[in-house]
Amino acid sequence: MDFLFATIIVSSCLAAQAFGVSPVVSKSKGLSKPALISKSPLRQKNAADLSPLFRDPTITRGGAIPGLDAYSEALDKSPITTKAMTSLVGWFLGDLLAQVFIAGGPVDWKRLATLSFFGFIYHGPSGHYFYNWLDKQIPGTDAVPVFTKVAVDQLFWCPIFMSVFFTYLGLVNGDSLNTIGNKIKNDLLTACQGSWKVWPMVHLINFKFVPNKWRIPYINAIQIVFNMFLSLLGSKKA
Repeated sequence: MDFLFATIIVSSCLAAQAFGVSPVVSKSKGLSKPALISKSPLRQKNAADLSPLFRDPTITRGGAIPGLDAYSEALDKSPITTKAMTSLVGWFLGDLLAQVFIAGGPVDWKRLATLSFFGFIYHGPSGHYFYNWLDKQIPGTDAVPVFTKVAVDQLFWCPIFMSVFFTYLGLVNGDSLNTIGNKIKNDLLTACQGSWKVWPMVHLINFKFVPNKWRIPYINAIQIVFNMFLSLLGSKKA
């Protein structure tokens, strides 16, 4: 707890310094206004010019979010690898949270690795190609193309994705094709219904406002919660 408190204090001081806020020793005698209030560069008209954070964008890559510019650059230079790694993290966190907070633990490390690898090997790369194709076939961000994309995603892509997901888990577990088929038959509709409760609204925002290269990062941010549902459904016996 002491370490955490100290970390918060140090981080706050560094953040204040980055924005050009530093204590100033008053030379006047007696009571006076606090130096932070009367002397802060942020209260001056040209505060953005005085702060090193605003003046030099290389100090904090990506502006106010450290590493964002580097991540954006990686999306441009190596989109498939970057999205694959992003999905690996998203699926890792989704299953870890499901095992700890829903199933109550202990952590099944094999299952965690299996689902994380699925995010890396399939979710990220397939999402890259699918959304590129979808944007090419149905361009635009008006109401008609946006709603059409949502329909295609949920009515066609969702069942395909879920079927691949159950097949992958079955093959990793050494299940027979008959067992895998029964799993898909029994749980595919449940998985799609769960998706239909969450993703239409998410994708309305996605296809309307999110640029193509940021779709997979955006989806993974939302999908951490949805992956908790999928990880529990996927671990259920056929």
